[in-house]
Amino acid sequence: MLIIGLVMIFSYSCKKSSDSSTPASSGTVTDMDGNVYHTVTIGTQVWMIENLKATKYNDGTSIPLVTDGTVWSTLTTPAYCWYNNDEGTFKSTYGALYNWYAVNIGKLCPRGWHVPSDAEWATLVTYLGDSTTAGGKLKEAGTSHWVSPNTGATNSSVFTALPGGSHYTNGLFYLNGKYGWYWSTTESSSTEAWHVYMQYNTSLIYKTAASKSLGFSVRLLKD
Repeated sequence: MLIIGLVMIFSYSCKKSSDSSTPASSGTVTDMDGNVYHTVTIGTQVWMIENLKATKYNDGTSIPLVTDGTVWSTLTTPAYCWYNNDEGTFKSTYGALYNWYAVNIGKLCPRGWHVPSDAEWATLVTYLGDSTTAGGKLKEAGTSHWVSPNTGATNSSVFTALPGGSHYTNGLFYLNGKYGWYWSTTESSSTEAWHVYMQYNTSLIYKTAASKSLGFSVRLLKD
């Protein structure tokens, strides 16, 4: 276990299972903004292939857009932003960055979809083998978006994980191109929640408990 600040980082330990067949695209889904997402079946789960970029809840109301870093750092209410506050550059490819409070409100996803729990992320990792190789099978291959060397990236799962970076609790943006962080709905404490992340220089996938105020990418799972 490695401690970085107050964040515990450790990899999944999963029983290896087969992923010999290549998953196939299984349709599309549209959010309240009209954004269309492709989906893929991986084992018993159906995942979105793209990161969420919704600016409205599924009831049509707007998710608060917060661009002031000082305000962001003190939030305990739902918010989203674009990396570097640059929608034009980052929205289409990387989607939005949401704090956990936006995840937890229960209206972030198109109806029939949800943000995965920690256990549901673990199911995905287990299906792909284990934590030492699953990151590579999830990451988009090549270096169009991931920084070189993008170690182990094959995207054999067709999940197409992207390095969306993060909006940290100090209000600054970090590591687009190098790290892709994805929220789960599962709390680890009153102030922290679990998420997974992948990075450019390893095929590992990690599970981390971190502040609910962080801005991370969101990937959705079908109910």
